[in-house]
Amino acid sequence: MTTLKLAVFDVDGTLIDSQDFIVEAMNRAFGEMGVALPTRDEVLSIVGLSLHDAIARLVPDMSERDVDIAAQQYKDMFIKLRAEKGGEAAAPMYSGAREALEALHPRDEVLLGVATGKARRGLDHAYDAHDLRKFFATHQTADDHPSKPHPSMLKRALSETGAEAAQAVMIGDTSFDMEMGKAAGFRTIGVTWGYHPRERLIAAGADILIDAFADLPAALDKLWGTA
Repeated sequence: MTTLKLAVFDVDGTLIDSQDFIVEAMNRAFGEMGVALPTRDEVLSIVGLSLHDAIARLVPDMSERDVDIAAQQYKDMFIKLRAEKGGEAAAPMYSGAREALEALHPRDEVLLGVATGKARRGLDHAYDAHDLRKFFATHQTADDHPSKPHPSMLKRALSETGAEAAQAVMIGDTSFDMEMGKAAGFRTIGVTWGYHPRERLIAAGADILIDAFADLPAALDKLWGTA
């Protein structure tokens, strides 16, 4: 009997390079509030967290009320950027991402999923912009779960697909993805082309690091074979 396998992907920084839009939207939001703008590196360091948690981490002394205001400002600014520049449609997929999904999707024993700090609306835009929806059997967003690295998203993905944690892998570019995967009992693959450096991925418990999507199938088969 074939054992069901599950591969769950982060989106921003893993499948899609949306950093320019994230940084600009965050800077516009902070500018509207008259708050000192964070650096690009600071903004990218919190990508993957749910929006409220991300802003609270960027400005630890900001009041809860102001965090809520900043979060709404960010949403408003991202919608404006989407109208001005195309948003997710103008954010490219990383080299080899589509090819990797196309190679994994037809495998009968493999299911694919998404676990992202994006809101459902943002994920829907990304799906539609890049024709990605067809690849994924489970879709977990910040709207329905605590922020990464809480394992709620991955627990739900297991429940929806029927896969076991021992045969599940989380693939992402941040320490939050690695920590979430470990908390859910998943194996983890850190991708080095995203927003956190190799050292943070290793420190967060990545089982394997890959430098290109071409390396993903072999990395997955290695982890699935040793589960």
